[in-house]
Amino acid sequence: MRALTNADLEAYLNEELAVEEASSVEEQIREEPELKARLLEILARRDAGVHSLGEIWRRHRVTCPTRPQLQQYLLGVLPSQEEVNYITFHLEQVGCRICAANLADLIKASEDSEQTASEEQQKTRRRKYFQSSVGRLRKAP
Repeated sequence: MRALTNADLEAYLNEELAVEEASSVEEQIREEPELKARLLEILARRDAGVHSLGEIWRRHRVTCPTRPQLQQYLLGVLPSQEEVNYITFHLEQVGCRICAANLADLIKASEDSEQTASEEQQKTRRRKYFQSSVGRLRKAP
């Protein structure tokens, strides 16, 4: 295992690492008390209000697209190709797990909405069939 830097530990705290990397960092933290101490120092510094500009940007996710922007990206209705390119870069190259999770949630909500709509169409169709056959069916003797 490679030696972890403070930047690696901060990325871990910010949930910016891929799942495999995060698991590896967690394992190293459990095995090495020195890493745990460094992690606690980073947390203490954050809690004390000592921040760099980069930390503020990461914490507030300034570079992340908003949820409405992700919805527009999903629907293919963003106003400019530059925005499409940025969000694609942010998701695929930067690998932002927060935005990927947001996008996955929007996709699931969209699929659920489509399923509900198709169920409503089926109910409407059944009701129409029933209404059109009222009076035409005889009771069994």
